[in-house]
Amino acid sequence: MFTNIIVGLDGSQKSKDAARIAFDLGKYYSGTVTLVHVPHAETAAFVVGAVSGYRAAITLPSFDEIEKAGQHVLDEVLAIAADLGFEKVKTHMPHGEAATELLQHAEEIGADLIVTGRRGLSGLSSLVLGSTTQRINHLAKCACLSVV
Repeated sequence: MFTNIIVGLDGSQKSKDAARIAFDLGKYYSGTVTLVHVPHAETAAFVVGAVSGYRAAITLPSFDEIEKAGQHVLDEVLAIAADLGFEKVKTHMPHGEAATELLQHAEEIGADLIVTGRRGLSGLSSLVLGSTTQRINHLAKCACLSVV
């Protein structure tokens, strides 16, 4: 049923929980899980621990720092997959708007399911559902699972 699963990652604990569930479903259905992370300066700053302070407020991370932080997000979740013994994992790290990129890649690979955390890193997101997850759930052409 779910043989081609895509997971949206932002570095948050909720997105890691979403990946764990996707790996479990991938095992059950003998599927492949594609991890998608769309790096941004704000999430890169979070990943490298510069979310507050003078430098973060004045200077955004460079493109290379953003790429490195994005790879770190993917590597953390690849380690989770390895710990769970799940091997059928792919990664994708485009640049752009997170929901748009995730939806586009889901369509390109023919995803059966999109798994996201209910809320990500932004404290300014909607109170119940994060704006990225809300947009994905509204526009996806396949099943969606929002992890609490």
